Amino acid sequence: MRQVLVTFGATVLFFPVVLFSWSLSLAQVMESTNYKIQSDSLNTGGGFSSSTNYQIESTVGEVGTGNSASNNFEIRAGYQQMQEVYLSLTGASAVVLGPAIPGVSGGNATGSTTVTVTTDSLSGYRLTIEAVSSPAMQSGGNTIADYVPAGANPDFMFTVGSADAYFGFSPEGAHIANRYRDNGGVCGSGADTNDRCWDGLSTTPVTIASSPNSNHPNGTATKIEFQVGVGSSVVQPAGTYIATTTLTALPL
Repeated sequence: MRQVLVTFGATVLFFPVVLFSWSLSLAQVMESTNYKIQSDSLNTGGGFSSSTNYQIESTVGEVGTGNSASNNFEIRAGYQQMQEVYLSLTGASAVVLGPAIPGVSGGNATGSTTVTVTTDSLSGYRLTIEAVSSPAMQSGGNTIADYVPAGANPDFMFTVGSADAYFGFSPEGAHIANRYRDNGGVCGSGADTNDRCWDGLSTTPVTIASSPNSNHPNGTATKIEFQVGVGSSVVQPAGTYIATTTLTALPL
């Protein structure tokens, strides 16, 4: 588990992220323009049977079963063999939030990390972020509030009033969720503009990127920018402020 650290009136330390990763595999056997068959069966009979409370799918006289493998591939042949999915989450190196924020005059400190999700799941993946604590940024009994957008969608600009102090984030990448896309002035749909569409962390997972398709073997990178803003009239107590976040990738 890694952490985000900010020091007021001294130096800005580092931010890392907690990661979970999986290593699984999946393949489909036949497909057309509109459909894909992930599991087939070579047999002489069988099918579906049902009653009021149950349903059974069966096969009769199946051939071509068993496990086979080579250096690069593995096949599990047979009736409804278990489907496996390859999923990995890599990256999230240490991030420096800077410059140091003076405790009297205030200012902004920024930093970013990039993670790459790779999956061969035909249904794609989902990437979420959540905070361990609320508010996320804390130093002993002192805190910095999670950024609160003005409306239902993230704010196009990171805005902090003179009497406010906030910690927020903004994701960037080809697969970011519609919530973090923008039309050049408003967030919620459109394209992806760098350093725009700012949101606050929550202890509830929030989807920041997703895809309905496999992206194996190259994967897709998502950059997550973080920013702390302290207003000019805020006297923020000195200290090392830590926000611990968790990134989770799930196959769909």
